[in-house]
Amino acid sequence: MKKTLFFLLFSMVLLGQKIETIDLSKSIKDNKNSIKSFTVIDERANQEVGMVMYHKDEVKIIFENNAGKDITDWFYKYNPVRGNDDMVLLLERLNISEDKKEKYSIGKLELRASTFIKKEDGYHFIDRKDTIATVSSRITPYLAQSLSRKATLILTDLFKESYKGEPWEFSVSESDLPSYGSLLKEKLSILNANELKEGVYKDYYSFFTHNPEPGFTLQANDKGVVTKAVKGEEKTGIRHFYAFVYKGIAYKNIPVGYTEIFKDENGVFIEVTKAELFPETTASGVTIGVAAGGLVGGVIGAVIDVSLSNKKKNTLGPKVYLDPFTGNYLLPEDFGKTK
Repeated sequence: MKKTLFFLLFSMVLLGQKIETIDLSKSIKDNKNSIKSFTVIDERANQEVGMVMYHKDEVKIIFENNAGKDITDWFYKYNPVRGNDDMVLLLERLNISEDKKEKYSIGKLELRASTFIKKEDGYHFIDRKDTIATVSSRITPYLAQSLSRKATLILTDLFKESYKGEPWEFSVSESDLPSYGSLLKEKLSILNANELKEGVYKDYYSFFTHNPEPGFTLQANDKGVVTKAVKGEEKTGIRHFYAFVYKGIAYKNIPVGYTEIFKDENGVFIEVTKAELFPETTASGVTIGVAAGGLVGGVIGAVIDVSLSNKKKNTLGPKVYLDPFTGNYLLPEDFGKTK
């Protein structure tokens, strides 16, 4: 047996290929113990994860068994106590590749996965990650290890956000799961509304489903700048909401104020510059996530209070679409780049 194992290891070295197994050991415990059963639907056409180089050796990134079994075992390891909900993870894309430059390489992870709660009438969407992450060999030669860890972290975030998320009221059948995105978009009222409902929208879901917070009216200062949402004695700064509609026009809050939301055949978008979405004064802010075709924006760190009471100046920027499934920004690939 020992001789056989030695021969296998020796053969692998001779072939110049190494293995990096995706380590699914990070805790994904659901503190609410809300999930009764968990299922993975792996709809990837190619079950291979990918391969990158380490010096002159090929490093293949793999699951220990397969994606479905390993992710399912991972969930049950940390969630032995069962609740009432049936959760489903739809794995749509997971690919690791390498872009070789003249003196270095860029390792790239593409991951798209969505979660649903299965009910009698079908599958109800909760959350998703649609992400591209890159690592340069200038930073670390261990591209395979770094990218496989990123895959674990992204999936961990998806689980933890899904535990907190509320399932959408709309459902899709199991046969329609591969095309859930286009089907659910058709049901979002904001995309089809001719007239917008005045008021404030606490999050992206209430905005896209066109359900403003009941009882609030908007308050503007003497310059016409909206500053507060008022409900009886309750007064809330406008910056605390995802978006609002004032005098028939929709606006999105951004770090430097708020800006008008537009709509075209591709969805809803704002026109902003990188400096407006990610101002230099947010020293602790970082851009997180990437989606197919562009970055998914998010800012971690302190919220800027300066200028938040002011409407954004009419600085024209590129179209930045709002993702109806996450509320995040879908930034064009050349966003912020100067020509």
